[in-house]
Amino acid sequence: MELSLSGNALKTFTRSVTCLARVGTELVLVASPSKLEIHTLNSSRSAYQIVSFHPGSFDSYILSSSSSIRCSILLKSLCSVLRTPAAALDRIAVSLPSPDAAKLQCTLHCLSGAKKTYWITCNVDPDVQQLSLDRRRFPSSLVVRPRDLARLLANFQSSLQEITIIATETSAAPSHSGDEIGGKAVELRSYIDPTKDNSDATLHTQLWIDPAEEFFQYTHTGDPVDVTFGVKELKAFLAFCEGCEVNIHIFFEKAGEPILMAPRFGFDDASDSDFDATLVLATMLVSQLNSGSSTEQPSVPPVPQLERSRAANASPVSDNPSNHTKIWSELSGSAARSSDTIRGKQVQVEGNPSSSIPNDQQMPNVINVPRVPAAQEDTLDIQQPMETDDRDKTQDRADMHGNPYSQHHPSNWVGAVDDEDDDDDEELCVHSTPHYYD
Repeated sequence: MELSLSGNALKTFTRSVTCLARVGTELVLVASPSKLEIHTLNSSRSAYQIVSFHPGSFDSYILSSSSSIRCSILLKSLCSVLRTPAAALDRIAVSLPSPDAAKLQCTLHCLSGAKKTYWITCNVDPDVQQLSLDRRRFPSSLVVRPRDLARLLANFQSSLQEITIIATETSAAPSHSGDEIGGKAVELRSYIDPTKDNSDATLHTQLWIDPAEEFFQYTHTGDPVDVTFGVKELKAFLAFCEGCEVNIHIFFEKAGEPILMAPRFGFDDASDSDFDATLVLATMLVSQLNSGSSTEQPSVPPVPQLERSRAANASPVSDNPSNHTKIWSELSGSAARSSDTIRGKQVQVEGNPSSSIPNDQQMPNVINVPRVPAAQEDTLDIQQPMETDDRDKTQDRADMHGNPYSQHHPSNWVGAVDDEDDDDDEELCVHSTPHYYD
């Protein structure tokens, strides 16, 4: 096989190699009498790109046999050969002595008169893959200029890895109608993997597009569909089409089905062009239509029926609750109970006054401090230290008799003296606090 390129065909060839290098690592050349194909497949087998050249685009195209010739080389090696700018090259010649040759020869003829020859080692076991998809089988498609698509993608973060295209049927409502997204039938949405730890801190972007304003052609009928695919390969193909000054034709069907991209040469297909390219990307199986982008409000846990009944029957708590309320709240840690529950607790205390008290604790005597009227707030500072001194004395008295002192506040317990004096009463009663007199 011997071939030679120059001019625009050489520039197209170098752009094709650069684009293929951003998709995969291995380049497969398939030469047949009708065309020359170069294609690659990424390591995860989720992206496949092929670029074909018509024999008329070459200065010379000679095959030693009528059958096709295949060889595989590393794209990194070929990119090193094409490091010389295309504007400084006159032509490039590629030669493969035999179908079983171990090396591919590349010769660069520079405009300065220099001649550079490189030998690239061919892979022993090339991974040659062929993919054929009919573009007419895709029900949805759109045609956009590379510059316009690059402007739309500039709204997303540069580190975005996947993007979602949502296509809906064109609405009859104009874009300037009252609806916020009226007439905007296409949506671009950033896809963030929810399994990642920093998914909540990543910027989420949604972009609604009016096909009549941004696209040359838009075709979609029926229910909304969405496809999620890689952004890296999309940007590589966008740069390739922009350098070749052609539009991008995107074909898609639904989530889980491949998405196909190809250059659009005006209003004609690639039959009259010297080259053609196809990029096929795998899409995610899970549809993003039902996921939604709006943040849902956190759901409030349902209140148990028992708690609702207690809240409904609970009596209002006064500013000066009784000692029984304080005991219940301290021991149980719950809110105020209903009057029936408190009455049952009182009966239990009457039957066994020490049942709610630990075995190693005794209830100390309660020091009743009369309530100070509002007009005598100045005497409050004098009486509070006295109460503290009395408590200290009570604690010292308990330590002297060998009885442990309770850690609870004395006001939270019912005095033992009151229980002895009220043996004749049928139920426990707490007398009201007498008024304070000087």
